Amino acid sequence: MTKKAFASSADLAEKAQTLENLADGVWALTAEGDPNIGAIEGEDFLVCFEALATPVAAGEWLAKLREHTDKPVRYLVLSHYHAVRVLGASAFDADVIVAHENTRALVAERGKEDWESEFGRMPRLAKGAESVPGLTWPTLTFSDRLTIDLGGDRGDLVLQYCGRGHTEGDIVAWLPRQRILYAGDLVEAEAALYTGDAFHRDWASSTLDRVAAFGAETLIGGRGGVSRGTEAVAAAIAQTRHFLDTMLREVGAVHDAGGTLKEAFERTHAALNDQYGHWPIFEHCLPFDVSRLWDELSGVERPVIWTAERDREVWDQLQG
Repeated sequence: MTKKAFASSADLAEKAQTLENLADGVWALTAEGDPNIGAIEGEDFLVCFEALATPVAAGEWLAKLREHTDKPVRYLVLSHYHAVRVLGASAFDADVIVAHENTRALVAERGKEDWESEFGRMPRLAKGAESVPGLTWPTLTFSDRLTIDLGGDRGDLVLQYCGRGHTEGDIVAWLPRQRILYAGDLVEAEAALYTGDAFHRDWASSTLDRVAAFGAETLIGGRGGVSRGTEAVAAAIAQTRHFLDTMLREVGAVHDAGGTLKEAFERTHAALNDQYGHWPIFEHCLPFDVSRLWDELSGVERPVIWTAERDREVWDQLQG
């Protein structure tokens, strides 16, 4: 059997990017399963959602956006702390960097380790890695909800914490007037879930229930294409929940039976592969996903910090 290349280290092909105008002044950039990013125009300013992995990568996104608007970035909203979402922040020159209070705490606790881990797992996303000036620190945090008045007749942008899910600090961005939801990595549309820092039981139940309760008619997940229409939005949320429920069932069965982590990985891989195996980052994510869920079922409440060394140990144990 050919040994699988570590994580996404062999995924070096450029992905086609698609810039979509979802409503007046509402933008999303998707890229065949790479991290999505967005922007919302206020009356005389921009709110950007996510920052990509490096200032160089972020600068390329901003160049595309600048073909349509020259408004300055007042707010940069970060859905959570993962390096490939936040380390490009300096390129935006934003007045305010917004995140959940838990995200700020996670940057302090494990931001450096996550930076090294994620750039090792996904080197192609770390374009111009030397341009990262350091960790990204939010300058405005909140615990439950934060509303941004977009000015004029543009309505509000609501930033909402829906509960523990992909991490302890995920937030979504909701445009009630347009019924558009930027869901971050709480929802993926035709892309495998990364759950290595997750709270699976909360995410699969109450957190996704709160996401669904917005009643969005357009949803931009963390990866994958834009979901347009209530049926497509419901399908993306249901797919995310099914992935989590399948993991909980399969890993739980092995754990309850006194089996091993390797057995849990193999059983979960078999259960998910037919439906999700062809989707982006499935093989990359699953060892880290199963390892975290195994810990969670073993009573480890908060995710163990991933380091570059731990990444390799888990990968060799489960994908070796």
